[in-house]
Amino acid sequence: MGTDYQGFKDLNVFKISYDYAKRIFDLSLDFPKEEKYSLTDQIRRSSRSVSANIAEAWSFRAYSKSFVSK
Repeated sequence: MGTDYQGFKDLNVFKISYDYAKRIFDLSLDFPKEEKYSLTDQIRRSSRSVSANIAEAWSFRAYSKSFVSK
């Protein structure tokens, strides 16, 4: 099981979350224009935050308690 990770971009969970964020963005392009600045923006930001949180947790991996909490 000697998988070597060079960075957070090598993690399967990051790849999946990034792909879903892109898909959500594409789907949200079809949302009604009146929702552009409320619902659409919130959905897009929340979908991107998953990948961002994984990247942030990766930077704290040297601190085991912090890494586990993320």
